[in-house]
Amino acid sequence: MYKCIIFDIDGTILDTEKAVLSSLQKLAFEELDKNFSLEELRFVLGIPGEVSLNKLGITNVSECNEKWDRYYNEYFHHIKIFDGMKETIIKLREVGISIGIVTSKTKKEYLNDFTHFKLTDYFDIVICADDTKKHKPDPEPILKFVELAGVDKTKAIYIGDTLYDLKCAAGAGVDFALALWGAKTADGINANYILENPKEILELTTSYFSIK
Repeated sequence: MYKCIIFDIDGTILDTEKAVLSSLQKLAFEELDKNFSLEELRFVLGIPGEVSLNKLGITNVSECNEKWDRYYNEYFHHIKIFDGMKETIIKLREVGISIGIVTSKTKKEYLNDFTHFKLTDYFDIVICADDTKKHKPDPEPILKFVELAGVDKTKAIYIGDTLYDLKCAAGAGVDFALALWGAKTADGINANYILENPKEILELTTSYFSIK
């Protein structure tokens, strides 16, 4: 089983979907005069903001990314930790499992958004979008994590909620578990494991039988 658990943030640790998509919907209407449905914008979940804006055809990316951050803060009250996630993270640390993060958030976004939830001290290594030249679905972010952690890839698993996460893990030679609580569906995602709730993460670890 696994000795190192690597987490995505959005859609895996935090339920940010409404905040991300609603703020982008507002920005897209303002910049492109298009009223996208939230479903039409779901493709941005799991990739860096600048990449998302480029895919929408927005040219003043830097300016709009800052504006998106401001709009995101307007919806910040909708963001929450998924039920059972904090307890799972604490238990993993208690039994000596190494845990870390690979996210498409920039370091600034990580500090502004994630630290609010007081979970940062539990994670050994955090790889953000500006820590690598290439981003999910490219394997570079997870390969960077593995290099810094000095972990055997066969003993590590990445937990995420999108196809981008799966491709990143597969390219890096690391197993992948789908966080169904964020993904909503497993269609088209050929994960090594499909997890229905965060507490099932404990069953993937080498310490599972000692903590039952």
